[in-house]
Parts: sequence; C-alpha cells; structure tokens
Amino acid sequence: MSTNNLIPSIIFKLNENQLAIAEAVEELSNRIEQLHGPADGSIKIRNALAKLDDNLEFITRGVAKLMND
Repeated sequence: MSTNNLIPSIIFKLNENQLAIAEAVEELSNRIEQLHGPADGSIKIRNALAKLDDNLEFITRGVAKLMND
C-alpha cells in the first residue's frame, strides 16, 4: 500500500474508532442517567458527544475526499 493510500486509510480507521468510542460513552451515559437521573457528569458527557457530532460531517467529507484523491 502506497503512502498516498495509507494516510486516508489510517484516518478512516481512526474516525471509525472515534465513532465506536462515542457510541460506548453514550451508552454509559444512558446507564448513568437510568440509575441516577440527569447529573453533572452525564450532562458533560452529552456536551462532549455533541461536539463529536458537530465535527462528524466535516471529518466524513474530508476522509471521503482523501480516499478519492
């Protein structure tokens, strides 16, 4: 695999990992809220997850462009 293909592939996999981690954290946040109701910790988690969501479209478009170049 050439370096030109390797970098976009690595970024794609990193993005997949980020999405998987975000999904796991969201599930943990849901469990915390079920047990203890909304709390500072779960609110902070939701805010961090919202930031990931805000950046997702840009990252996805950027990875797609790198994969097509």
